[in-house]
Amino acid sequence: MLVATNPGIFDVTPFHMHLDVIGVLAAIVLFYEYGLRRLAPLHAPRGEVVVTKGQRRAFYAGILSLYIVSSWPVHDIGENSLFMFHMSEHLVFGLIAPPLLLTGTPWWLIRLLVMPILPLLRIVTKPFVALALFNGMLGLIHAPAVLNLMLRNEFAHFGLHAILFIFGIFMWWPILGPIPDIPQLPPFLRMGYVFLQSLVPTIPATFLTFGETPLYPIYETFPRLWGISALDDQVLAGLIMKLGAGLLLWGYIAWIWFSWWNEEQRYTNPTPRVPSSQ
Repeated sequence: MLVATNPGIFDVTPFHMHLDVIGVLAAIVLFYEYGLRRLAPLHAPRGEVVVTKGQRRAFYAGILSLYIVSSWPVHDIGENSLFMFHMSEHLVFGLIAPPLLLTGTPWWLIRLLVMPILPLLRIVTKPFVALALFNGMLGLIHAPAVLNLMLRNEFAHFGLHAILFIFGIFMWWPILGPIPDIPQLPPFLRMGYVFLQSLVPTIPATFLTFGETPLYPIYETFPRLWGISALDDQVLAGLIMKLGAGLLLWGYIAWIWFSWWNEEQRYTNPTPRVPSSQ
């Protein structure tokens, strides 16, 4: 009789709740709802919709994405078995959750929140500064020594992921321009900015995808969930970074282009006015 030797999810990490994650996300949601209900009468522009259904959907999609990658089983598999799950966390913290939350929060509420630090925000959201901060942090957390620290120290893990998320907000700021005080880049510059961002993750992704030996020896000491070897796991993590980030960013470039084209068409080909009957 053959006995399965490949460990399953419950062998690698038993189910448990991440109460710290639930607490942080609940606090964000409470502030969001408090702002919409209590602060809107004081700060939302008169005659403007406080929040649209689309904004609410985007905001809660961002919260859900953060919850999924920060809780069992995704977070625990990434911390105890497979690096590609850890890479999925980084993808969400940097490229998925920040634009969803920025898009989903009304501009007046964001402005109210960041007004005390607006002078600093003007500096850190300058395009090249934001790119340098975000991609520098992305490179740092993939250095073997730093990754080992994150896997061994839960506070370092939480803190570095929080910084990546914040720098992700800085990186997306010139693209989305959520408040009029710091407007978004023009369409052509936005496409160039996103194109530059799409190039940077390919550098560490190349090392991961084409490496002949595991770059993170600590993962060789972990149980190999589903029998995936440490090297295959590393290759899959590299593909997640390269293809996942590439599809997201190039998809956004396409969206900017078609939105820009449609806007130009509206101005160059205005709808003819139908003469009224006398």
